Amino acid sequence: MASVFGVGIATVDIINSVESYPDEDAEVRASTQHVSRGGNVCNTLTVLSQLKHQCYWSGVTCRDSDTHFILDDLKKNQIDYRYAQHLDSGKVPTSYITLNRLNGSRTIVHYRDLPELSYQFFKMQKIPKCDWFHFEAREISDTQKMISHIKNIYPKATISVEIEKERKGLEDIFGFADLYLFSKAYALYSGFDNPLKFLSDQKLNSPDADLTCTWGEKGAVALLADGTIIESSAFPPTHIVDTLGAGDTFNAGIIHARLSELDWQQTLSFACQLAGKKCGQMGFENLAAS
Repeated sequence: MASVFGVGIATVDIINSVESYPDEDAEVRASTQHVSRGGNVCNTLTVLSQLKHQCYWSGVTCRDSDTHFILDDLKKNQIDYRYAQHLDSGKVPTSYITLNRLNGSRTIVHYRDLPELSYQFFKMQKIPKCDWFHFEAREISDTQKMISHIKNIYPKATISVEIEKERKGLEDIFGFADLYLFSKAYALYSGFDNPLKFLSDQKLNSPDADLTCTWGEKGAVALLADGTIIESSAFPPTHIVDTLGAGDTFNAGIIHARLSELDWQQTLSFACQLAGKKCGQMGFENLAAS
């Protein structure tokens, strides 16, 4: 179908499932442990690859044993990682995740000993011409320069940015991309308890972009560049199993639907349905299956 280039982090996720979230200073036994490759953009690309898109990833790895695990998983999911930066030292980012089987919530402790992908490295790569470029908002100055670089060399490509959490200088990234994908966590951090009010406020920063905001069990809202408001309910599974990566799956649904030229109501509903399906299973296997 289409080609998508993603820039962001790749991690090793160590997921311990517990029957209920432990109290402080408690000692509990995990019912299961699962180790998987994580990272927001990598998760999004995994779903997009299932949806038959050609996917590329750029980020930072290093020469440790966990890197082989990450790259093998990307290869298995047919994600091209030739544009990644491989350092001689450091430790691959690792997320230690406690998954509450009672309600599917997850608590994450994250450790990293690698720098973010730099603009200096990125601009030296012969980045392929793709239909869509998707960025995590991480090191803001470099991310903004990468977006400007792509807009310069591929002006017809669509550019999206995921904004999951507050970061220093985040305001500098607004106004450059075509689509901004906000999380509920960031909206709450910004002082809003309503997604539409939040997006209306963000519209001042990016008046020519489309904006979306997920809101958990209440679905999602989009505020388009022309001022149109689109809403979709959530599509929860019968039993919530694992909410880890639901937002990444939602983002993949948005990108796929827009590349498939669905209208925005169809786009938002499809993304919410796909995210709901993810919450009903462990991992990302077979999410694209009907």
